[in-house]
Amino acid sequence: MAGNTENGGGRRGSRWRIAVWGTAALILLLPLLAMQFTEEVAWDLADFAIFGTMLVGACGTYELAASVTGNRAYRAAVVVAVAAAFILVWMNLAVGIIGNEDNPANLMYGGVLAVGIIGAIIARFQPHGMALTLVATALAQALVAVIALIAGLGDTLMLTGFFVALWLTSARLFRK
Repeated sequence: MAGNTENGGGRRGSRWRIAVWGTAALILLLPLLAMQFTEEVAWDLADFAIFGTMLVGACGTYELAASVTGNRAYRAAVVVAVAAAFILVWMNLAVGIIGNEDNPANLMYGGVLAVGIIGAIIARFQPHGMALTLVATALAQALVAVIALIAGLGDTLMLTGFFVALWLTSARLFRK
């Protein structure tokens, strides 16, 4: 079993683990590097702690998915969904999507993530249920944009389209 590369074990799995965690470490160091050259990036310890925690969560989720299945489409679906959630949370924390990061309307995106998390639990992480969950997540994302438009909170259609595309791509991969 030690050489089983299909399930992420063995030498090939080790390379992927190193690549995933190494990339996360490099991404975490980018703001520190940027701070040396510009005053536009001014992170404090809390920013690094939050970003680091998010990276650990994203990489840990990928590792968990990689350890339970050898199906490449399922793994890719997890990567796309985790990336979408990561970017959504990070953008909301950093600058906000609706207005600035302090606008309470941005809390609606927590509902988008809740749809995905609750749906995944209900589906027991099975591919068919996950595909339906990601379609529901895309619909929730679109609903937030519609509410923002109706309430006059700003136009988020382009960004919403990006996230809807990510959620639907993940759903499509889960269908495979």
